[in-house]
Amino acid sequence: MFKSGYIGVIGNTNAGKSTLVNALVGQKVSIVSPKKQTTRNNILGILTKENFQLVFVDTPGIHKTKNNLDKSMMKNVRSAISSVDAVLYILDANKDLGSEEFDYIKKLTDLPLVVGISKVDISNQEKVFKIIAKLSSIKEISAIVPFSSIKNTNLDIILEEILKILPEESEKNLFFEEEMYTDQSTKFMVAEIIREKALLLLNEELPYGAAIEITKYTEKNDLLEIDADFICEKERHKAIIIGKGGLMLKQIGSQARLDIENLVQKKVMLKIWVKVNLNWRQNKNFVV
Repeated sequence: MFKSGYIGVIGNTNAGKSTLVNALVGQKVSIVSPKKQTTRNNILGILTKENFQLVFVDTPGIHKTKNNLDKSMMKNVRSAISSVDAVLYILDANKDLGSEEFDYIKKLTDLPLVVGISKVDISNQEKVFKIIAKLSSIKEISAIVPFSSIKNTNLDIILEEILKILPEESEKNLFFEEEMYTDQSTKFMVAEIIREKALLLLNEELPYGAAIEITKYTEKNDLLEIDADFICEKERHKAIIIGKGGLMLKQIGSQARLDIENLVQKKVMLKIWVKVNLNWRQNKNFVV
């Protein structure tokens, strides 16, 4: 027998959704950083084994909308919920489960639902037990699984619980070719890698209002030439990104290039320019 399905990975910002999807799939599908709302699009992570294919839909963190970018991100979350076979909701073990989030989880029980409590390696049992006790009143939850993506704790149990709530199929129903681990284009992944390195290197210094646009993507035998525009909202942000003597931008480019070379398995020539666009988050060309 075979099982397959789309699993919506839902939760608040920085709950650990992308780290979990990467760990489950065994490949870097989504970028990860400590900064809120790192994930902006629905990204598919595909795990295929002999008797199942699970398609994890990594979604932006749930948050209140302030601009077109925010609205687009929340639209992506709603779209994921409306089109998946089951939901994997992620809670951070280090944060209290508030009434607003508790009520949101209850609204998801129209679908088969597994709740994962992340980051148990850096939390304590008392906090985890408190969350479990509160969730136990929602009888429709199929399973509650404390886990750690970093320590690889209980990831096998998460998979087992997801498979339990999916129906069995008499035929091998594959949504994607067996060798695929994501549906994203290499060009998209390249832009995300550049953005990840900026988020990690600049941390709190990098304003949330920043985007990457690939303007040149040319393959020549064993060389990939990439030009990218790093778009920010203010001139002072531009100065931060470039850094003194251009050092910060060089670091971003150097670290990104190494990851991109690992992704495409060829040498990469990467050039990054920083540009100011005051209202890019309101521009649908950037946020759709």
